[in-house]
Amino acid sequence: MDPFQPGPEQLPAEIAIFPLSGALLLPGGKLPLNIFEPRYMAMTLDSLASGRMFGMIQGDPSQPRGERGSTIYQVGCLGRLSSFSETEDGRLLITLTGVTRFRVAEEIEMRRGYRRVRADYSAYADDLEPDAPEDVAREAVLEALRPYFTVKGIEANWDAIEEMAGPALVTTLAMVCPFGVPEKQALLEAPTLRDRAESLIALLRMAAHGDGELPPGGRPS
Repeated sequence: MDPFQPGPEQLPAEIAIFPLSGALLLPGGKLPLNIFEPRYMAMTLDSLASGRMFGMIQGDPSQPRGERGSTIYQVGCLGRLSSFSETEDGRLLITLTGVTRFRVAEEIEMRRGYRRVRADYSAYADDLEPDAPEDVAREAVLEALRPYFTVKGIEANWDAIEEMAGPALVTTLAMVCPFGVPEKQALLEAPTLRDRAESLIALLRMAAHGDGELPPGGRPS
């Protein structure tokens, strides 16, 4: 159990968001970020001063841009700033640890150039509970992963991969595999860890056969 994991009563009602298509944060996952734009430097420093949390959310490439930037999906993931360092050339290197998913209740006024939303966590209470290893068909994930890595020409440390527990394996692969934005969003919105594992297996199998997109609806047919 992560001793720094916030409880339900510590989740902020209003959060800054970092819209970044192709970057997926999941509960329990760790996402390294290189922060250099002034507005996101401001967002990071403000978050460090107050609660150390902000939300990752993807822009929807199928929708036109609005006055504030990308049209965002309605589900993102709240992250906790779990590491932070400065570089000599003025960048911030941070790691976000995923806390829980949220739904955008409404977008509110910007602050120092970055976007903010009112977050609704009510549908994702289970994200704050540890995942059970038996909820993942771990061997099926590994079986689908081998041909995927072969087709993509990815050299993997199989000893390290095979030592990972099922929940960590699914979370890590969903975050790091180069799936498209809609596929990453489908993985984020999968109701349960088991559903996410099934969608991940389907994506790995389809990509290994030259088709990396999920069917309409975001779930394997």
